[in-house]
Amino acid sequence: MSLIQDLEQVVSKVLPADPSFRAVDREMVDVCVRDARRNALLNRKDEFLLSLMRLMALPGNGHSRLIPNDAISILPLRLATIGTKVRLLDASSNFLSAVGGELMSINGVSTGEIERASRKFLAGTRQRQRVIGPILFVWPAALKNFGIPSSHGAFRYQIADGEGRTIELQLSSTKVVNGSVFYPLNEHGRTDAAWSPREYLMIKDFGSSGVLMSLPSFFDPSKAALSDAIAKATELAKVRSDIPLVLDIRGNTGGDFLRTLPLIDAISQGNKNRKMAVLVDKFSFSAAIVFVALLKYRIGRRLMIIGEEMGDGLTFFAEGETIKLPLSGAQVRYSSAFHDWASGRIDETTPEEVARKIVPVGTLEIDRNWTANPIGANELDLFYRDVLDSLSV
Repeated sequence: MSLIQDLEQVVSKVLPADPSFRAVDREMVDVCVRDARRNALLNRKDEFLLSLMRLMALPGNGHSRLIPNDAISILPLRLATIGTKVRLLDASSNFLSAVGGELMSINGVSTGEIERASRKFLAGTRQRQRVIGPILFVWPAALKNFGIPSSHGAFRYQIADGEGRTIELQLSSTKVVNGSVFYPLNEHGRTDAAWSPREYLMIKDFGSSGVLMSLPSFFDPSKAALSDAIAKATELAKVRSDIPLVLDIRGNTGGDFLRTLPLIDAISQGNKNRKMAVLVDKFSFSAAIVFVALLKYRIGRRLMIIGEEMGDGLTFFAEGETIKLPLSGAQVRYSSAFHDWASGRIDETTPEEVARKIVPVGTLEIDRNWTANPIGANELDLFYRDVLDSLSV
């Protein structure tokens, strides 16, 4: 058995089915396929996967990408881009003292240089690349590809703590873990890579100041828990329609936006004087972006968008499937449907139920820039109160 089987899955099933590849120059596709084929024939798995990452990144569509996490071995660090800085969120026990710090360099090569070298392997917008890129910083094969010098597989990470002091972490490619230990398939930006929503709705009532509702995910395999959460949120939005409302969808990587429509309806058909805010970040994707787009379209200036640019734009390809490559164990996510929430366009690939809801939103500008500190969750309540106070003015 050969990695060629994996390549054939991509070439025969993924590329023809994914409409985002229609606009890609065929010669560029062929170059990447030839590179992948060469690495497959040489049985160089890591290099093969990097070739496929580059291939899947060609359309610039964040939903269409290779996810290497299950198939690769990495150095035991969890890095994530918080704001525009690559931060250490978790690590094996001997490196925990550096958690919270900012990555400055690897073997003397600056973080910025490594980011620039990695971009051709990363799909989607710049924000999406910041979300999915940090795993490359701990994948020895990727670092080698980027030209990071390493003597006998040794890597020296320079981490700056909050007071400007430098901590040096010495790691070896002989001591690695599976990529999925520190990097979830759907990166949410939380410190615990294994996080998954225990609840689909968390409520904090600040009395007359307003209500916070956190909606951490719109993906619910049970198809019951999310519907129950939306029903509860909808009822609360109706009952407390006289006070400001804050919705926190940071880290919400998407799911089914159609099941959130009752909440959107309740908010848009309710008190026309109520002001609202929605908290978003680069880890907000797909259905979460559509949720914000529909709210903005329905209530306009009454909605304040707080945080940072989300993980995708308003025009993208989505739906599709995720397949596991049989030999390497990597996953390939590909798209099948066109979405354009900027100008309201559809095409023959847009599902009918989505086409009926698409509206021309224009843009989603951030009204107030803010990036949460994932290590300092105790600061959140103060921030929530500040937002609610600003909505009461």
